[in-house]
Parts: sequence; C-alpha cells; structure tokens
Amino acid sequence: MLKLQVRRWSERPRILVLMLAVILPAAALIAFSLHHLWSIQHDKAIEAAFQRNYLQVLAIAEKQIDDHAYEVAEEASSKFPDSDSPDELDSFLATHPDIAHAFLWAGKTNFAFQSQSDRMMHDRQFCAESQMYSSEFRGWWDMDGKDEVARVKKFEATTGRHVLFMEHPVVRGEKMQYQSLVLFVPRGSTPEHPVLAGFVYDTDYLKNKFFPQALNEVLPDQMENDTSHPQKGLMVRYEKDDYPLAASAYWDGGSPEVERPFKSVFPGLILGIKLRGTTIASISNHLLRTNFLVLGALSLLMGAGLILTYRNVARELALAKLKSDFVSNVSHELRTPLALIRLYAETLELGRLSNPGKRQEYYEIIRKESERLTSLINNILDFSRIESGKKEYSFRETDVADLVRSTLESYRFEIEQNGFQFEQKIDNNLPQVWVDREAIARSLLNLVNNAVKYSATEKYLGVNLYGRDGGVNLEVVDHGIGIATKEQAKIFEKFYRVGDPLVHNTKGSGLGLSLVRHIVQAHGGEVAVESEPGQGSKFIITLPVEHPELQQTKGISA
Repeated sequence: MLKLQVRRWSERPRILVLMLAVILPAAALIAFSLHHLWSIQHDKAIEAAFQRNYLQVLAIAEKQIDDHAYEVAEEASSKFPDSDSPDELDSFLATHPDIAHAFLWAGKTNFAFQSQSDRMMHDRQFCAESQMYSSEFRGWWDMDGKDEVARVKKFEATTGRHVLFMEHPVVRGEKMQYQSLVLFVPRGSTPEHPVLAGFVYDTDYLKNKFFPQALNEVLPDQMENDTSHPQKGLMVRYEKDDYPLAASAYWDGGSPEVERPFKSVFPGLILGIKLRGTTIASISNHLLRTNFLVLGALSLLMGAGLILTYRNVARELALAKLKSDFVSNVSHELRTPLALIRLYAETLELGRLSNPGKRQEYYEIIRKESERLTSLINNILDFSRIESGKKEYSFRETDVADLVRSTLESYRFEIEQNGFQFEQKIDNNLPQVWVDREAIARSLLNLVNNAVKYSATEKYLGVNLYGRDGGVNLEVVDHGIGIATKEQAKIFEKFYRVGDPLVHNTKGSGLGLSLVRHIVQAHGGEVAVESEPGQGSKFIITLPVEHPELQQTKGISA
C-alpha cells in the first residue's frame, strides 16, 4: 500500500509542472489586466478620455455655430442700407425681425439709429433700451468710430469675414442678459469718409431661435428613439449666469460635465455638454465594473478549465498506471498456471509416478490449470473486443440451473484446494433463459474467483440461483474482506481495484467485474453488490427470461 502511495505522489509533480506551465502565464495575464484596470480606475483615465472627446465635440460645435452666425449676419449685412441711405433703416428692420436695433455712423454729425417699431410701441423697457443704445453708440462712434472702422477692416483682411461680433450685455430687471453686437463697414465707406454700420441681436432671438436651432444641427445623427447609447445634450450659458441661455433637444437639466468658452463670435458665452440620463462617472464605473466582472468570469472559467484538465490528466495518468499494473498482474497470472502445467507435465514425462491414481490427479491439475489459463486469456480477449466495440453474443434458450452446476463443477477443484466451505442452492424449477452460455459462465467464474481470492480468514463461498419477479437471480456470497460503501460504485470500472492491502497483495487484472457488468447489461440484466468491510460480499446478477432484443422491442413500443 505504501508503495502504491509513493507511486501516486511521484506522478503528481509531473501533473503540477504541466498545470503550472498553463497557470503561471494565465495568472500573470490576469494580474496585469487587474493592475491595468485599477490604474485606469485610480487615474480616472476613462473620464479623461470622455472629457477629451467632449472637448473635441464642443470645438466642432463652436465652429459650426460660428459659421452659422457669420452666414446669418453676413446675409443681413449684404442687405443693409448704403452709407448715404440712413432713412432705409426702418425698412431693413422690418424685413429682419430678428434684429432689435440697427445704426449707421458716417461722422460726428451724421449718425442714424433705429429700433424695431412694433416693440417700441408695446414694450416700454425696449424703448428705454433703444434710447440708451442710441446715446451710447453716438458717443462711442464719435470718439472711436474711425478706429472701429480700421479694426473691422483689419479683421476682414485677416479672417475673410465681413462682420465682427462683440459682446454687448444689457440689464433687464435684476439680471444681466447677453446680447450680440455686429459691426461691419457698409457700402459707400471710403478712407476719406469712413462709415461704420451695425445691428444688435436681442437676447430673445438668441435664446428662442438661433441657439436652439444651431445646437440641434450640431448633432444631427442622434435619433429620438435610439436607446442603445446615451444621447448627448448641448447647452449655452452666459458666463455670469449658471442657467442655460439655450439648450438642445436632449438636454435634461443639471450642470454640464464639460464646458468650453466661445472664443470669437460669442465672447462671454460658454458651451457645455452632458449625457442624457447619466454621467461620465457612471459610464466609467459601469465599464470598469463590466470589465472586472468579465475578467472575474474568465478567471473562474480558466480555474474550472484547469481543475477539469487536472482531473482529466490525473485520470489519464492513473489509467496509464493501471494499464501498467494490469500488464504486470496478467503476466503473473499467466506465469502461475504455466509453471504448474510445466511442473506436472515434466514429472509425468520423466515417469516418476508409478501410482495410476496419482498420475490421474496430475492430469486433472494440468487440465484445470489450462482451463484457468484459458479463462484468463478469454477475459483479456473479451475486454479487447468490448473496448473496440466488436464483442458479439450468441443467445439461445438455456437451462440456467444446469449451466451454473456445470460451471461450478469445473471450478470445484480450485475451491476445495483453497479450503473453502462451499454451498450451492439452485432452484430446479426455473424457466428457460435466453443467454450466451459461455459469457454467463465466465461472469460466474469471475465472481467465484474474486470470492476465493479475497477471503483470507473465513473461507466460505455460497452460490444461490432462484427465480424472482419474472426473472432469475444468481448470487455469489463470501465472508471475505468486504467492500467499503464509497468504493462499491467503482469496482465495476475497468482496472479499478479496492484500496485494501489484501487486494493489492493479491495479483489480478482488474477486469473481472468490468466484464461481468458488460455481459449482464448485454443480456438486459443488472448486477449489484451488497457488502460491508470485514463482513463479506454478495454479488447479485439479475437476468430476464425474455431475449434481450425482444425486451428492447417492447420498451420501444411502450
């Protein structure tokens, strides 16, 4: 037993080396992945990536909004009255209701200012603003008009744009509201007589029309019913106000996650972006959590795969060892009867026996050992045929009682030589059974042989044959070493031998019970064992009366 344990432990280092060759690289990869994920989480790399992406989106959005603002303003400036037509400002405003105020400055004594006439009639606050703007603009341009004309022309030469946007907030009530002042040089302006023109986009226009339209056009690829990805929302706010001046359709309130100030057209305004219904931090946490879960699942799968591989490799190594032990045991099993046959044959050949009775006894021993040798070889051949799927059985109606008696009679010498108390109880009123005579006889001999081998102290062998539930039961009973409950399900596996010292000190192939099970199942029957360690064993073979093929046909029709 100790020798067997040493062998098993000697196999484990080889398995462990094989497993480590797989585990170490996989564990290193998992550890690196975990470290990488923790680094991403600690450094907030995903949030930073989102923020960089959103800053790019905001930069693109600002450019598109600027282009749209220039397009609208330059279209309006192209229809602005000439420098010598200040009286046409009212008609210009009538065709451009989005413009609140317009002016034309052609020198200190030549300034024209006009506001939307409809609002002047109904909005006192607007009237006050108009008067304030008229006074302010007249003073500004009388002082700096020529410089502003030069500034607009320089801007035009640098950028190719004909208009210049300026921040021009206004106080309404207790709040500062954003307005945009547009300056340009109208037709008719000359270096000798510079002319400056402009108009004001009111807060209401920027808030209710220009920015909502521009913001929704920035992300036109977003679909209203698309829920596979969070929708982006854009907003514009005045830098002196936390509330949005205007927002896109998918803005759901709250504070923007990334902001960018306008740099040219709308100075003083800030462009912001956020995701609808979620945050960058939530997305980052979700992605990291998903990656951790995936990595954990892969680790579990890999662990399960390694355990399965370890078990399979260990099983294969154990099977290889069992096959090696099988060869050794079979060699010993073959050597014993061959040695006896040779011994008695040489004795007879030399003529040393004068007693005819003694010679007859030697002849019987030679015959019995040759039958034993034949039985062992047949077991091996049957096992080979079963493994290759080529085993065939020849079924015919048989008097099973007569079969059992003749089989036991052929083995009686072996039983008596080993000093066993032998009892057989065979019912004579049994029906004919469809069996392969040779296969059932071999099954019985295998069970008897096991009983003889593993009964070291109390040598008892009993064979019972009786009918039950429309079938026939064949029992082989011994008072040997017995079998532990946990090993009873394994003893019918090929090469398996019970871990008892007596078993391992007794030579055997480990094929007998495996062959018994296969033969009995091929006959449509069952084999079972009842045993306790130290109390002996009872093997029960149950055989049906009907032909196995007829049984299968009935089972299918049922």
